[in-house]
Amino acid sequence: MKFTHGIWEDREHTTIHNAVEVASCSETATGGIRALCATRHVEHRGNTLNRATITLKVDAVAPGIISCSATHFRGTVSHEPRFELFPDADAHKKTQEEVAPKVTHNAGANTSTLSSHDLAATLDKNPKGFRLAFSNSSGTTGDALTAVGFHGLQYIVGPPSQSVPSPLDASTAIADPYYRRPASHGNKPYMSVSLDLQVGELVYGLGERFGPLTKNGQEIDLWNEDAGTCTLYTYKNIPFYWTNRGYGVFFDHSDVVSLEVQAERLAKVQASVQGEEIRWTVIHGPTPKEILRRYSDLTGHPPLPPAWSFGLYLSTSFITDYDEDTVNQQLDGMASRGIPVSVLHFDCFWMRAYTWTSFTFDPVNFPNPKDFLGRLHQRGVKVCVWINPYIAQESEVFEEGMEHGYLIKRLDGSVWQGDNWQAGMAVVDFTNPEAVKWYQGHLVKLLDLGVDSFKTDFGERIPWEDVRYHNGMDPRAGHNYYSLLYNRAVYDAIAGRRGAGEAALFARSATAGGQRMPVHWGGDCESTWPGMSQSLRGGLSLGLSGFGFWSHDIGGFIAEGARADLSPDPDIYKRWVQWGLLSSHSRLHGSHTYRVPWLVDDEASEVLAKFARLKNALMPYIFAQAVDCHRNGLPMLRAMVVEFPDDRTCHGLDEQYMFGDSLLVAPIFNARGTCEYYVPAGTWRGLLDGRERVGPRWVKEEFDNFHLPLLVREGRAILVGPPERPDYDWSAQLSKVVVGSAAAGSVIEVPVPSASKIGEFDGFVRVTVPSGGQGSHEVERTGSGNRPEVLVLGVDSHL
Repeated sequence: MKFTHGIWEDREHTTIHNAVEVASCSETATGGIRALCATRHVEHRGNTLNRATITLKVDAVAPGIISCSATHFRGTVSHEPRFELFPDADAHKKTQEEVAPKVTHNAGANTSTLSSHDLAATLDKNPKGFRLAFSNSSGTTGDALTAVGFHGLQYIVGPPSQSVPSPLDASTAIADPYYRRPASHGNKPYMSVSLDLQVGELVYGLGERFGPLTKNGQEIDLWNEDAGTCTLYTYKNIPFYWTNRGYGVFFDHSDVVSLEVQAERLAKVQASVQGEEIRWTVIHGPTPKEILRRYSDLTGHPPLPPAWSFGLYLSTSFITDYDEDTVNQQLDGMASRGIPVSVLHFDCFWMRAYTWTSFTFDPVNFPNPKDFLGRLHQRGVKVCVWINPYIAQESEVFEEGMEHGYLIKRLDGSVWQGDNWQAGMAVVDFTNPEAVKWYQGHLVKLLDLGVDSFKTDFGERIPWEDVRYHNGMDPRAGHNYYSLLYNRAVYDAIAGRRGAGEAALFARSATAGGQRMPVHWGGDCESTWPGMSQSLRGGLSLGLSGFGFWSHDIGGFIAEGARADLSPDPDIYKRWVQWGLLSSHSRLHGSHTYRVPWLVDDEASEVLAKFARLKNALMPYIFAQAVDCHRNGLPMLRAMVVEFPDDRTCHGLDEQYMFGDSLLVAPIFNARGTCEYYVPAGTWRGLLDGRERVGPRWVKEEFDNFHLPLLVREGRAILVGPPERPDYDWSAQLSKVVVGSAAAGSVIEVPVPSASKIGEFDGFVRVTVPSGGQGSHEVERTGSGNRPEVLVLGVDSHL
């Protein structure tokens, strides 16, 4: 949100109080700094009157993590829901013991410095000299990271006419048939903090955003919205960014945070919230991986999804007409074409029309669901069903939800209802513990029926005006937070019934902490070449925001105009299949049409079979990478900058990615089959063609529909197993260890994931490269599994 017009003028009827100098400073009981900041220079006692102050607190909360808050009025009662920070209590207790915050005072410079391991925050207390500077204290000179300086900390009074950010306005206008915001007659308080950006500094993160990977120059309101992947809005807004200068910033607000990333002042990231306090946390790296690990310590690490969830999901699609026969025919068709299916997903119409969510299979199309789901399990197929947090008026459970107060209410006590999506639908109030139990009870019945997982769709179209929650949560501040409550209720229901190791969602909405309930997918993408690239950018951006596991609708969800009832363009479908099966999670899903390949063309079946089987074969590598993501807060699908932060060319790349730390993937975004991609330093080998590419350089090549750039990093080896399914005993069924380029005499050690002790490793495969280019590669195996054969990549030896 912008409060100025250039550097000379404030917006009309807007009053800005800048922190100008420190009036007093003290150490807190927790070992931090508390400073009373004057908003004008105090030359004499009279200057202390009739002017606002800002109270600044700075605390070390973990090694390399410093939290800050700036408050105007402390007596305001806030009903903003707060994120759970450091959810792993045992790990946080250990890190707390390592913090040892230290405050030092430099009388000559008139500064106070709080140090937390390798991060320092220095407060300038000189008259007219307010500045809070963050630096890397592990360096010999204390490398500057960022600072809150001149006009950097503000209390602002905005006029009644101060515009509401457009996403918020749209939420009410779209969802509510009656309520319209009355004219406001009172001024509005805001708090704002601006953090400096240096020359060449690039900003990443802020959730699953489908535009450019770097956020410089963008105006962003962090407000979850159901608007597709071809717009600036997003389903997953995360109040966290990091930069290529080695630090990240987390805004501890569930309420909407408005950011101007070099969009108001060109050397700053400005963040503002409506209210009397703003809270932010600076996280030191210095590497991207270390920033993401520490951010995950702060907000939660992504747990490991079950092994079966990494296989191919086949969806019934959205408004298609399907029943038991349709599902069986499609599964038979996939099997006859050698395409392994891991999960069968039932989209909305497994329930009767007008009843979503009723938790009941349509008795006409599925007369005996328990037996039917049992037969699917006999095929070795898991079952996922679609749900949302809405209860239609025609649903069998609507009356019960209304009678017991399980639904969000209007201020007059009536149930909030709307017609946008389901006629007369209400919204479950997950702040009510009894409503959570009620909703989970219906899910448990489905689990007992044979359902294995839930697609938790929606969670963004949540009313925020003229409504009240059971626990008094501020509806505006709770709008994004609702996604946490919703997904947590469903995730816990699965974990409680099946065990944490079997819990997996397919979730669309999220905010900070949502990574603790995987998996997430990208939402409604267009079946176009730009739509494909937008999906990739969204996944990369979400991965840079602390989320480990992500998927998308292979082939695209929606087609343009008159093409809505047609299958995807064959070229788009086959190219999307390639990198769709080189994502952490892979789902075929559409809107009007099925996504089975034989409806596209004959070759599509062959392409899908090849890449579905390839992914299953790569599961020993994939799951080992998943364990690393779980432990260190890393994304499976990671932007090049994460692995190559010292290569400036990699900093803005968003049309290629690393799949884990050893495989480079460059999707093809055109019908010609040409791909221009960047190869970082080293000698890389094609996993599918064995050819050598030497970087750093740009490469332009042409590929048929069975190939794309899939390169093995120098000095790495890839473990391979059988291709039939993803959830096999990886340690016992290793078939190959695929070796790319490696220095003569070097040793490559690859961890083998355990299938019985999930999250642990069953020894290593150790490959010794012959010296001087003579002899054969030697393979050793530790642990209990078998010793695989070695495959050295070359033009005549590849997968």
